[in-house]
Amino acid sequence: MRCGFCLPACPTFRETGLEAESPRGRIALMKATVDGIMGPDVPFEEQMSHCLGCRACEPACPADVKYGQLIEQARDAIEEHTTQHRGWVKGVRKLVFQGLFPHPKRMELLGKGLKLYQRSGLQTAVRKTNALKLLPKQLADMEKILPEATGKGVVKTLGTHVPAKGQKVGTVGMFRGCLMDAMFAETNRKTVELLSEAGFDVAIPEAQNCCGALHAHSGETAQAKELAKRNIRAFREAGVDAIISNAGGCGAILVEYDHLLHDEPQWREDAAWFASHTKDISTILWNEGRPLPFAEPVGGEAAAVRVTYQDSCHLKNVMKGGASPRSLLGALPGVELVEMKDAGSCCGSAGIYNITQPEMANRLLEKKMKDANGTAAHYIVTSNPGCLLQMKLGIERHASDKRMEAVHIVDFLHERMAARG
Repeated sequence: MRCGFCLPACPTFRETGLEAESPRGRIALMKATVDGIMGPDVPFEEQMSHCLGCRACEPACPADVKYGQLIEQARDAIEEHTTQHRGWVKGVRKLVFQGLFPHPKRMELLGKGLKLYQRSGLQTAVRKTNALKLLPKQLADMEKILPEATGKGVVKTLGTHVPAKGQKVGTVGMFRGCLMDAMFAETNRKTVELLSEAGFDVAIPEAQNCCGALHAHSGETAQAKELAKRNIRAFREAGVDAIISNAGGCGAILVEYDHLLHDEPQWREDAAWFASHTKDISTILWNEGRPLPFAEPVGGEAAAVRVTYQDSCHLKNVMKGGASPRSLLGALPGVELVEMKDAGSCCGSAGIYNITQPEMANRLLEKKMKDANGTAAHYIVTSNPGCLLQMKLGIERHASDKRMEAVHIVDFLHERMAARG
């Protein structure tokens, strides 16, 4: 099946017009390598790395080709056979993928370190002395939009169990993530409070760990499988009705744990249960929770705010969850939801793509901000931490109105809840 319906859906093809930069082209390269027509050389590896992994090609494909699985298999094969990594690259990969992300306590230390950097005066000193100029421009710009860290994860803030308010609807487990809990702990806390307000008992298993998405996308499949098994075991033992994610990038691999572990028969049943019970926070709030008590705005229509929604690629294309966030935002009193042109196209974040492939990421971001500026919105709302940071970077660089603000949908909803009592 080589129809090419995927081409206009692919961000890199739309930017370059090159067949090799399309899903169809990349699949052809994979097949040529498998068939021995070409070798897995540096240009092949680079082309696989150019893919954002946004998976916009999958909904566009009439043959239901699982491109996301193919690109992950290709990257895994590259990591098994590559000799191109320099020594320091191997060291960094080992530190990040094995030494940091799989260990919640180490991620907590990362959050505490960021808090110390931000509040000790060190950040101010670094900026005043222009020390950031020693970093690549992309990393220097990213430092400017880092969230304010708390140094304390959601379990240390709320405990491992939060009861439902009012009549109980069900019991859910919250997937806290690794970077989410280190850098966006307040969003995690507010996620639990929204779920409790909507009628859910919320369990937060301490034994859970990183989802494994970055590992799977970077060719570290064996490590991704081990992380998946720990998460499945943790939430199975918690006895929950559903697993809730507030990060589109995490949710996309959580709903594919069944595929990730498809070649391990002893895990097949539990992995299928986990995948089928994973839901995005917006989906469960809109479809299953009790209506949230949103406050009426002060000042009537004059106080209404304009909001536009930027899709998380993985939430939209993999979890099929693009409608619920818009439904929630549209139901808010005093909020005008303005649809952004091409809101479903990738913003260029794509995990760590904006760091590893800054040129393409910046091209996509500039285009995205043109569309965002066209809405004249006060807020750009999204459902993924990577997208959130990318949109903050876009506002820093390209916003026509610097008062525009990028926010996670959980923070936006929580801020507008009426106080009980």
